[in-house]
Amino acid sequence: MFNSKIKVTNQVGLHARPASKFVQTANRFASEITVQNVTLGGDPVDAKSILMVLTLGVLQNHEILIQAQGSDAETAVHDLTNLVQNNFAEAEN
Repeated sequence: MFNSKIKVTNQVGLHARPASKFVQTANRFASEITVQNVTLGGDPVDAKSILMVLTLGVLQNHEILIQAQGSDAETAVHDLTNLVQNNFAEAEN
């Protein structure tokens, strides 16, 4: 299992467009991938489900934990971490 803990700096957190990009990226991988809002606690959810990701309530400056298990888990965690670090490829307002 591979994992990464990272702070979400996007203004809207992990909602709407950022959540969609996150889920689209997760769905490129065969591995089982979960994401958890470490700041609020709660259980990890399926990172490939937009509805589940939105239920996390991730806001700006919340910390999330990305975990993956499977044949491409390391690459999945790496790519999702980079997506968050790069502000979901969005320009800062």
